[in-house]
Amino acid sequence: MSIQISHDPASGRFSARLDGHEAELVYRRQGGRLLIDHTGVPEAIGGRGVAGELVRSALDYARAEGLRVVPLCSYSAEYIRRHPGYADLVDA
Repeated sequence: MSIQISHDPASGRFSARLDGHEAELVYRRQGGRLLIDHTGVPEAIGGRGVAGELVRSALDYARAEGLRVVPLCSYSAEYIRRHPGYADLVDA
């Protein structure tokens, strides 16, 4: 299954729509940093890797933009811990 991620930089949001439900990752840009505030996936579409794809998309965006990342939500912090290839982006 391919998960399509949409990005709306104006609203600071990545989203994915599956089976009529929407998951989201909400962030803020602050100077040269991307602060990940929240990752939310409705229970109806949980367990399909949606949250991971949202975080991966945000981290890839931060890398492309030359931003440091502050993972304020627990899911994004855990994702980075499990995927050390993104650890170089973290700004505590």
